[in-house]
Amino acid sequence: MLKTYEAKKQKIEDEILDIGNAVIDALELSLKALKEEDLSILKEIDLSVKKISNKCNDIDKLLVTTLALYSPEAKDLRELVAYLKITNELVRAGANTKSFAKIFRKAYSEDLNTKTILEYAVPLHKATILALKTTVSMIQEPTSKHIEEKYQRVIVEESKTDDLYAMIEKNVLKLISKNIELSKEYFDILSALRKLEKTADRAASIASLLLFAEIGGDIEQS
Repeated sequence: MLKTYEAKKQKIEDEILDIGNAVIDALELSLKALKEEDLSILKEIDLSVKKISNKCNDIDKLLVTTLALYSPEAKDLRELVAYLKITNELVRAGANTKSFAKIFRKAYSEDLNTKTILEYAVPLHKATILALKTTVSMIQEPTSKHIEEKYQRVIVEESKTDDLYAMIEKNVLKLISKNIELSKEYFDILSALRKLEKTADRAASIASLLLFAEIGGDIEQS
């Protein structure tokens, strides 16, 4: 029975990793679009929120079945409870990533002050990717020490995204005051970048859940 339980837990982890890596791939492609200033690349992002949601529902069903059949205790129980919450965070991360690409592509144009936008948008994007990559790597991390270290790295990157978004918001609002006719486009850019910042929030939430799974304590989510 132990082998069967371990096999089910491994399947759950593999499925979660697949979703996390799919979101990371989409983020890396959108970063490429920003760095090369080629927004047509954003059209190449193949990230279906519906498919992610359906896949997460399947994972949740497997989690509930595993909980019911094997009645795990201590760390095993914490892991499965954490995974139940992580699937929801992954759906939100995927939705935010997809929305970012869609909104940014429609709003971005040469009429805007693209230099100011990209000055903060690119590092914001990089910090978001690093936060999510580090979080996903925690799933297969075998030692508590390294999990805690990676958790701290995620929190640092998530904090960076907060600061960078605050800076770009301040600068874009100044641009709007000088170019009222472009206010909708600028506000849409801010909306898109807010989705990116929210993706980093979701990474921090997942990291918090993985830390809980490893060492216990209270579940803390962003």
